[in-house]
Amino acid sequence: MTDNETTTSREDREQLRKEQEDRLLTAWSAPKSWRYWSAVNNSEVGQWYTLTALGFLVFAGVSALIMRAQLAVPENDLVSPDLYNQLFTLHGSVMMFLFAVPILEAVAILLLPELLAARDLPFPRLSAFGFWCFLIGGVFVCGSIFFTAAPSGGWFMYPPLTTDPVQSGIGADIWLLGLSFIEIASIAAAVELIVGVLKFRAPGMRINLIPLYAWYTLVVGGMILFAFPPLIAGDILLEMERAFDWPFFDADRGGSPLLWQHLFWIFGHPEVYIIFLPGVALMAMIVPTFAQRPVVGYSWIVLAAVGTGFLSFGLWVHHMYTTGLPSVSLGFFSAASTAVAIPTAVQLFAFIATVMLGRVVRSVPMLFAAGALAIFVLGGLSGVMVAMAPFDWQAHDTYFVVAHLHYVLIGGMLFPVIAGVYYYFPFVTAKALSEKVGRIGFWLMFVGFNVAFLPMHFTGLRGMPRRVYTYPEGLGWDWLNLISTIGAFTLAAGFALIVIDILRPKGNQPYCERNPWNAGTLEWLEEMPDKPWGVRSIPVVKHRYPLWKDPDFIGKVDRGEFYLPDAQELRRETMVTSVLDAEPIQCLRVPGPSFLPMITAGFTGAAFIAATFHLYWPTLAAGILALASLLFWLWTGTAEIPEKDEKDVGFGLSLPLYQSGPQSVGWWAMFITMLGDAAAFASLIFAYFFYWTIRSDFPNDVTSEGALIYYALGVAAVVGTWLLTLGARYWNLTGAVFASRLAMVGAIVLALLSVAALLAGPYVDGLDPRLHAYPAIVWILALWTVGHIGIGAIMLAYCFARSLAGRLTPRYDIDICNVTLYWHFAAITGVLAPMLVALFPLAA
Repeated sequence: MTDNETTTSREDREQLRKEQEDRLLTAWSAPKSWRYWSAVNNSEVGQWYTLTALGFLVFAGVSALIMRAQLAVPENDLVSPDLYNQLFTLHGSVMMFLFAVPILEAVAILLLPELLAARDLPFPRLSAFGFWCFLIGGVFVCGSIFFTAAPSGGWFMYPPLTTDPVQSGIGADIWLLGLSFIEIASIAAAVELIVGVLKFRAPGMRINLIPLYAWYTLVVGGMILFAFPPLIAGDILLEMERAFDWPFFDADRGGSPLLWQHLFWIFGHPEVYIIFLPGVALMAMIVPTFAQRPVVGYSWIVLAAVGTGFLSFGLWVHHMYTTGLPSVSLGFFSAASTAVAIPTAVQLFAFIATVMLGRVVRSVPMLFAAGALAIFVLGGLSGVMVAMAPFDWQAHDTYFVVAHLHYVLIGGMLFPVIAGVYYYFPFVTAKALSEKVGRIGFWLMFVGFNVAFLPMHFTGLRGMPRRVYTYPEGLGWDWLNLISTIGAFTLAAGFALIVIDILRPKGNQPYCERNPWNAGTLEWLEEMPDKPWGVRSIPVVKHRYPLWKDPDFIGKVDRGEFYLPDAQELRRETMVTSVLDAEPIQCLRVPGPSFLPMITAGFTGAAFIAATFHLYWPTLAAGILALASLLFWLWTGTAEIPEKDEKDVGFGLSLPLYQSGPQSVGWWAMFITMLGDAAAFASLIFAYFFYWTIRSDFPNDVTSEGALIYYALGVAAVVGTWLLTLGARYWNLTGAVFASRLAMVGAIVLALLSVAALLAGPYVDGLDPRLHAYPAIVWILALWTVGHIGIGAIMLAYCFARSLAGRLTPRYDIDICNVTLYWHFAAITGVLAPMLVALFPLAA
């Protein structure tokens, strides 16, 4: 080949590359001007999410400083007792629900596609919906304090202090409904992230090759799926008692305040590890980079993370040692609480070994990671102490527990997050933060934290109880509290310095070089500044640290030598791969910008807010509008029939543009969501049997013959609906479209019949839910069941309409596949709940 031919060939390749990049830029660019807020890209949504969560952190931090100022000296009157109660309730609630979990979900939304070399997450609009829910709910809850209406019952909302609407005011309703709304955002993000890790990995990235951050995201997503539903179930019961006087927690009418503690701490202790594990995930990315070697013990770390998640669900009772539980229970939960230290230690020792075997590059991220390790280990040691029942009886509800909690959470979460901020700031902005400011900020934070919280151990051992707004002189607490207050303000000064470093203008600062930390993982493929497409071409990955393994890996990706280097149809496309081996199975087109997630979140938030103030007609209207906007969103943005069956994605490989059943991401999202729903249903069943174990008068009635007939009719109708739904899917698949539509209509009719029958059962029995916990829990199970059947009927009606419109066909049947999967779970609920409430009273 002559020099002219070589030059021409090079020019042709460069021209082709430019044309491909222009088309990718057109497809993936965020909207401009006011339409920017319709963006759904993981990069935009992740940044919004992160900044909002950091804003709530500042709010919670200011609340804490006011509390510390109040406690600095004895008999202080800086704030009133009621305002102090509101401050400590909001401080704990915001830190747990509006910062600790959301910030780590936000970071995962931002990082995960790049870590897996995907162009986006599977449901970008779901991520945007979750963000808007989070923002609306968070502003509603936090804003309540400016109207002296904030919750004041503690971040744990223990009954009976919170069951009387007159005594606790509107604040408890704001907490219950506002945070329940926020929990929607957390569960939505969990579903998104789990499906992303399982199905959106680069080809070749087998399950044992995925970055540790992705493993931690998968574990934490699963924990959220099973930890949050019990709290949602508890919120429902507590709000029903407050709003309608159903006595779930009233001991005089068959209830028990301890039920709330069980439901809350079944959520609350896994919550600690939901917060801790993503912090460890950030360290799992930072430590190998600055040690300049692969992490030691990859498989052991994965097993330890899974083990920590599993064991965390067996620890909740160690928050309840002083409630009079049997000794055998105390022994079991004390042992489990101690055992969780083992997998935790495995992870931390692996990081220490990585540092010892590598050549450590000194940096601010590594400094914060080391500080996190030191603080968390101290918190873990005090955790082993409070896991012992005899010691816990002495330290329970004292400032010793406050110190332990903050050592674990700030060491396990806040310091790793700030390490991640310094590490990933160039990833987000292409600019670096100041090393000098970071080091000063670290030492202020590290010293200030220990000065603030180390003395609290001694304050607690000297008997100072939690949640007191002042104290008398002469008890030996004075100087300890003053030292803690000085430390808290020092910690705040260090954090403020870092915030200033983040917010300072950087227009004249040069862009960082590409992969500034010389990391080995795929998120550092991005250019400086980044392009909106995420990854120029989707690579084949055969190593855990591909940027270290192949020095030209970035160049190959940039030249478009891998999959999907182009966007010929100007559509947003990425690849779906198999769960275990990451074999390509689909080219998925993800939806682009839309205001529908924001609108749907707005109407949903309006329904929750109106219910908070007992405005039930506006609640109903907002709920209907939310449902309408959701259906319009689904109709216009999902299950689109493509213009062709397959697309050439490169390397001579053609992939289908449409998949249904277990091959599709929608099926996986439905399955994962219903697992969380089943956890909430199991929590209500747990409540039913909890009453039975502690109350001799439960159940306090025998099901009548008339009610048995209605229950049997309801169960038969549910089973019939399920069978007709199966038939509708089968007949649609075989081309018998008319029979499929007829089955859908029949299923809808039977579903409505089952709703009427299952409501008639407790009504015929004359069960008044205000008289006793037994009729109240029966009605809750009935309402839960008919609610799910009603939602299933709406889903079937949606499928029927899609079929009539030609959007549901024998070839393109994802809607009826997913609805059938939903009805598997709905049928289980619709059979188990009526059988329980109808037959158990006869056997008890």
